[in-house]
Amino acid sequence: MIEVYNKALDSSLNVDRILGKIEGEKPGPTVVFFGGIHGNETSGVFAIKDALAGINATYVKGVIYGVAGNLNALKLHKRYIKDDLNRLWTKQQIQDILQKTNLNEDELELKELNTVLNEILETNTPPFYFVDLHTTSSKTLPFITINDALINRKFSEQFPVPIVLGIEEYLNGPLLSYINQMGYVSLGFESGQHDDFSAITNSIAFVYLTLVYSGVLKKKAVINFSKYHEQLKMQANNTNDVFEVVYLHKINKNEHFKMINGFNSFEHIKKGTKLAFSNTKEISAPITGSIFMPLYQKKGSEGFFIIKSIKPFFLKLSAILRFIKTDTILVWLPGISWINKTEGILKVNLSTAKFLAKPLFHLLGYRNKQINSTHLSLNNRERVAKTKIYKKEPWY
Repeated sequence: MIEVYNKALDSSLNVDRILGKIEGEKPGPTVVFFGGIHGNETSGVFAIKDALAGINATYVKGVIYGVAGNLNALKLHKRYIKDDLNRLWTKQQIQDILQKTNLNEDELELKELNTVLNEILETNTPPFYFVDLHTTSSKTLPFITINDALINRKFSEQFPVPIVLGIEEYLNGPLLSYINQMGYVSLGFESGQHDDFSAITNSIAFVYLTLVYSGVLKKKAVINFSKYHEQLKMQANNTNDVFEVVYLHKINKNEHFKMINGFNSFEHIKKGTKLAFSNTKEISAPITGSIFMPLYQKKGSEGFFIIKSIKPFFLKLSAILRFIKTDTILVWLPGISWINKTEGILKVNLSTAKFLAKPLFHLLGYRNKQINSTHLSLNNRERVAKTKIYKKEPWY
């Protein structure tokens, strides 16, 4: 089996859209695993196929899906063909793509995946759990990325790996952000470096833990449950802190970016550390923190992130403030108004925003995007989260 995986990691992959579907004999949650949204990240595809093949439907409570992402890119072992499929999932882009008559390869993939996603939501019962399996171009601890909603936090805290919040503030159009806007639990799992065998075994472990934590399988139905848990704990170096993205070096269209070799995700760096070159000009760390997902591949528009750990006190404080909906007082301030109260979207004048600390918005569950030269939009995941359907789950 190991030889097959190692050989496959260096080759193209030809798979069906639906990698597998298991319907249990009893009703329960619906869990959906995505793999290969980026075509050069094949580990998730192998992990889903391997894990689902080892599950006896008799022990399943609910429904399990395995879904392959960018089929064309997987065949060519490329991140994407024309457009990054994991940057197209905004309501406006989806609407535009569905109305187009001539679609490129990646837009066609989105159209098909969107159909699959809608069919899953229409034909199955909640609660829904969505997991997107990825790998990185750098060495890394396995970790979870989530949009900062409390249901995502609570579910993710069961896993013995670090959690990274706030990446949605820096990326536009990830699949999981789109699903999270629908209000469902959704998380990304980065299992390791692209070409490491452990990236596959870590993903397999994560799939099984997800099925147990979501209530689809009982622990006793997973023979190696304890081993899977310890594997991820060991691979993560016993790190289960919560981090927040505080900086991104965005690669411009005509920029020639080259990361200096040797940086690993979660490695501590000091302000001024030389990290990369931009058009032969040195780039140094603007702040002290931990390097996160440094880019060591040709395709990609994010050069590197910097993250910092969040103290447990602030995590607890944010949960309390969100529970009592403290954010309603924000619209009392000048320059702040609702764009859509139901969806939790605020419009903030930049002249007002500069007097309000960014961490305050984060505590209340808001992440910002600049919409024009004068205003920000602030999106709150708590107001759209379908918290009620998860309240009876054991992990809540």
